[in-house]
Amino acid sequence: MQDYSQAPNYVPDLTGCEMHEGPKQGIGTSRRVFLSNGSHMDETVTQWQELQGFTIRLHKGDQGAPKPFSEASFVYRIEPEGQTTRLTMTMDYTMKGGVIARLMDKAFMNLIIRSTVARIAKNMKGYYETGIPTNKAFKTGSDKNT
Repeated sequence: MQDYSQAPNYVPDLTGCEMHEGPKQGIGTSRRVFLSNGSHMDETVTQWQELQGFTIRLHKGDQGAPKPFSEASFVYRIEPEGQTTRLTMTMDYTMKGGVIARLMDKAFMNLIIRSTVARIAKNMKGYYETGIPTNKAFKTGSDKNT
C-alpha cells in the first residue's frame, strides 16, 4: 500500500495515475488519478501513522474538493487481527449547498459512498492477494490492445 502509483490496479473507474513532485511516501505524497469519464482528481497524503494508517485528501489542484463536496478525504486504518491484518476504509466528506440540500444529498451520497468503498476494498484485497489488476477500466501495458 506504500506504492501510491498502484491505485488504478484496484480502484474502479481509474484509468491511470501520475505521481506529483515531492515525497514518494508519507505526508505530502501526492498523485493525480485519471477517471474513465475523462476527468482527473488529485490525492494528497495529509496524515500518516506508520503501520497504522493514513489519510488522503481528495482535491482538484488548488480548487478544493471535487464536486459535489466542499471537503473530502479517504481514510485507511490498518490493525493486526490474529494472524491477519484488518484494513478499514472510510470516506469523510462535507457536501456543498444549504443545510436541507446537504442533508438530502448526504443520505443519498452515503449509499453511493458505502457501495464505492466496499468495491474498492474488495478489489484491493483481490489485487494485493494475487497481483492481478481487479479494475477493468485500467489497461496495463500487457493488455492495452485487448
